[in-house]
This record gives sequence, structure tokens and C-alpha cells, in this order.
Amino acid sequence: MRDYYEILSVVRDADADVIKKAYRKLALQYHPDRNGGDKDAEDKFKEATEAYEVLRDADKRAAYDRYGHAGVKAGSGGYGGGHAGFGFEDALNIFMRDFGGFGGFEDLFGGQRRSRVQRGKDIRLKMRITLQDVATGVRRTLRVSVLDACESCAGSGSADPGGPVTCGTCNGVGEVRRVQRSVFGQFVSASACPTCGGEGQQVRNPCASCQGEGRKRSERTIEVEIPAGVTTGNYLTVRGQGSVGPRGGPRGDIQVVLEVEEDSRFVREGNDLIVDLPLSFSQAALGTQAAVPTVLGEETLKIPAGVQGGEVLTLQGRGLPQLGGGGRGDQHVRIHVWTPNELSPEQEVLFRKMAELEGEPPSEDSRGNRQGFWNKVKEAFAV
Repeated sequence: MRDYYEILSVVRDADADVIKKAYRKLALQYHPDRNGGDKDAEDKFKEATEAYEVLRDADKRAAYDRYGHAGVKAGSGGYGGGHAGFGFEDALNIFMRDFGGFGGFEDLFGGQRRSRVQRGKDIRLKMRITLQDVATGVRRTLRVSVLDACESCAGSGSADPGGPVTCGTCNGVGEVRRVQRSVFGQFVSASACPTCGGEGQQVRNPCASCQGEGRKRSERTIEVEIPAGVTTGNYLTVRGQGSVGPRGGPRGDIQVVLEVEEDSRFVREGNDLIVDLPLSFSQAALGTQAAVPTVLGEETLKIPAGVQGGEVLTLQGRGLPQLGGGGRGDQHVRIHVWTPNELSPEQEVLFRKMAELEGEPPSEDSRGNRQGFWNKVKEAFAV
């Protein structure tokens, strides 16, 4: 994600007025009403708006200056550099909020404002994935219920061959203006046209198939590519695949929220995995080789003789990948020395004989720094 100051082409100590002017210039250049729906222009418009929305706010700007994009990520009061929480509709709303609402378009773009076309609402779905999917990444196919353009009226909402007509109240502008005079001078207010709702057009003869909406419920199939390293709460945005807007409005997006299923074998700590391995007294004392589950299959782990209960052995690089690349976590194997609930007569004889031979346990761990290592990590791995 690019630096916000670089996006707006301002210095890091630029004041609020400079930031607002820089954003206004870029917003006018890349606004969708000037670029005919060009995807690259829309992305630049959204990028500039995201940068402006963070830098205009003193608290968000301070967090960004200190921590970068991580300081304003979704959930911490910001939109979060390039995160899915900031959408194209957010960008349009921010632009309208700060540059005059409906009445601002005439001054900004010159001439008559375009009729307002309503974008389809975003669709939010949940998807459950396994820990193995997190380890490798996965492609999924989804069936989604959306609103598509009505075939009977070609999405216009009108049964008339000529489609909707220009609104007679606002003459297609989509807004009405009122002039009020006071001792302080003339005040002009603008609001959405009450007749056409700001669309600039009227449907006089609604389509019987869609009741004038211009869209009908249908199902479509989409494919979602889930990258390795995701976690519960991450979500992916499929641009322009949601429902169409009323009477020819552009499609919204589909947001797929991920939920990682729990795996009873593992505890996840970021990109690291923790697994418990039970051993018998003899296995712990003599050492052994044990099959240990990993997220990608079993691996053989060499258990050293004299291993203590609570020790942690590590399989490096056998954890989960970092989202976006940059290595993998480790898998930590916690040793649990298993004590039998009941002993057979033969076992009891052997254990009593061993008790005579082994004496009292040492006051300090005979294995040196292994116990010290456990003392350092047991709080981090406590579950």
C-alpha cells in the first residue's frame, strides 16, 4: 500500500487546508462522473479518498505517522491501508460529505449535474474454512442470490418502449433548489428532487415483471481465491459481482467473511501451532521417536532421553504461512508424561523396584536449560 502523503503529493507537515486542496484536485480528476466508469480511475479515486480520510483526522493521522498503515487498520478507528473495510461507496459518500452534497456538482464539474444512479448494495457472506485451507490456500465456488437486471424491461423499470422519461419537476437534474432571502443576503439550498428521488427520471408505466425496480432475484456462481495465512474475521471483496442498482444502477460488491474451523489437535497462536504429545514414563526416560500431527500431515519427531513433562520441542517452519508471504510459523510440541490410572501386578512390582533404585528427585532439573526455557514460554503457551 502506498504512503498516504505520497498519494496526495503533500509533505508530512502539511496543514489541513493543503491536504483538502490536494485531495479535491485528485478527486475531481478521477471522479467516476468524469471517467465513464473507468476501473483504474475508480481505484485512484478510492485510494485518494482513503488517504484524505485518514490525514484529515488528527487522531488517525497521529496513529498513521507513528505506526504506518497498521495504526489505522480496520477496527482501530481507521479504514486501514488497502483493507476491505473501505469501499468505493465509502469514497463517494466522503466526497459528497465534504464538497457540497447534491448542489456541489454543478460548481465542481460545471454545467448540469448528472442524474443520481444508485449503486447496488454490497452482499456479505460467511465462509467456513479448515486449518489446512489456511496452510495451503484454497479456491472455492459459491452460489449467491443477487438482484440482476430485469430481462423484460432491460433493467429500465419501465414497460414503455422509450423507457423512463425526464422528470418534469427537476428537468432531469435530480435536485431542486430553493432561494431564501434574509437580512444577511441570499441563501440557496439544494435537495434531492421529491418527485424522482434524485434520479432525474420517472417511470410512468412500471414493468409488470419487476414492478418498476428494473431488477429481479436470481442466482449466480462466483469463484473466490482464499490466500494462505488468513484468520477468522479476514474478508475478501469480489468487486462488481453483487446486486445491480435500481433501474440500471451499477453492481455492488460481494464480501466473503472467513471463519476458520477449530482443529482439536492444535492451538493456534498467530502463525505458530501448539500440539500436546503424551509419553509414557519409559518413553520419556529412554527417549523415542513419535509420530506428531502437523497441519500438512504427520512427521516423525525424535524425543531425547530424559525429556521432562512440560518441555516444549519445536518443529521449525511447520506452522502456518504469513498472510501475503514472508515465511511460516513453527509448530511447538508440548510434552506430557502420562501416568497410568491403574497398574497390573507385574507393573506394580517393576515400579516399586524402580522406586527403590531411583531415590529422591533432584532439586534442580538435570537437563540444564530445558526447564528454564519452559519457564519462559509456559505463560505464552498456556491455554
